[in-house]
Amino acid sequence: MELYKGHPEAPASLVLAAAYAGWAGSLTPEEVERRIAQITAELDQPAEAFFQDWLPTLFTERADPSLLRECLAIASDFHPAGMRAMLNAMGRADYRDVLVAIGVPTLLLYGAEDVRSPLDVAREMHSRIPGSELVVIPDVGHLAPCEAPEAFNTEVRRFLQSLPA
Repeated sequence: MELYKGHPEAPASLVLAAAYAGWAGSLTPEEVERRIAQITAELDQPAEAFFQDWLPTLFTERADPSLLRECLAIASDFHPAGMRAMLNAMGRADYRDVLVAIGVPTLLLYGAEDVRSPLDVAREMHSRIPGSELVVIPDVGHLAPCEAPEAFNTEVRRFLQSLPA
């Protein structure tokens, strides 16, 4: 979203997976503040201390346990400075004005059971981006590319192959 905002001529198309119009552009002010406060409080803890609580919000209960272990191993190498930068970049971002100006083919991909970027966010994004296509991948959560890589990749390939050469 930030790339398109600053350089709308750069992308020929967009694939937005579990995307927001920034937290401030997609969530209530109370939810934005709650998320910012929660993450800020967690940043000085080891990842293992809080990431176990995050896993249920990233995957469905059907996710392969080996995927959860891999995700936890990757997260254990997180850096608080990087999380602070991410929080500052998206925490108060509001891209609603950008959505209506998007003039390239756009695929929106969401997991049907995503509790972090729920389907009401997906539908709102879809309603605001002219000509966008919304695809909901069944039986997966927020990290659909991890939980259902074949379905996710199939949809991305289909979309890209449908674009004019």
